[in-house]
Amino acid sequence: MKTLGLLGGMSWESTQTYYRLLNQQVAQRLGGLHSAKVILDSLDFADVEVLQREEQWEALADLLVKHALRVEAAGADGLIIATNTMHRVASQVEAALSIPLLHIADATAQALREDGVQTVGLLGTRFTMEQAFYRERLETQGITVLVPNDTQREEVHQIIYQELCRGVLDKNSRAAYLDVVEDLHRRGATGVILGCTEIGLLIKQHDTTVALYDTTLLHAKRGVEWALA
Repeated sequence: MKTLGLLGGMSWESTQTYYRLLNQQVAQRLGGLHSAKVILDSLDFADVEVLQREEQWEALADLLVKHALRVEAAGADGLIIATNTMHRVASQVEAALSIPLLHIADATAQALREDGVQTVGLLGTRFTMEQAFYRERLETQGITVLVPNDTQREEVHQIIYQELCRGVLDKNSRAAYLDVVEDLHRRGATGVILGCTEIGLLIKQHDTTVALYDTTLLHAKRGVEWALA
């Protein structure tokens, strides 16, 4: 089994889900007392959020490269960045490493292709929904991406930072997210990506008939497949 490096803390609410999923899936596949080999470096999200808000992406790239190199030096064989938004600087991180980076959008695209989904809705932070880094990674693999309208994007973004990253799960916010999911479905999406690693804490597949693609689960699954290959 290879050792997975995990860059977390963005936010810690979803990082604990990653850690649980990695260990659960290794245990399911190998049985007995097996668990995942993980080296975790967890950042202070308050520092990251300020740089995000100020659109200081080069500073964020430098920060993640620094932490990624620490994980590599500690003995990781591959790296997972446990957040969708910070894949905005994935290419810079990947270029600095001598170990592979397992990209969250690639794990998501694989699941979409396996299910035959050609048009998908994307929920996430404002950065993920509005900037090209995530959407284009999917589009190059033949997947059309729809995003919510301006008002919906702002609401989705604020709920992530003001509630989900703080561990707050509000029923009204759940209803608001499900309304956006239904709207994306009406516009032609046959599935919706939960493209922020905290969203899966709020809405689940049993909440809607629209197919949901939880990027945290898909990314962790891909990490385990890679580690056990």
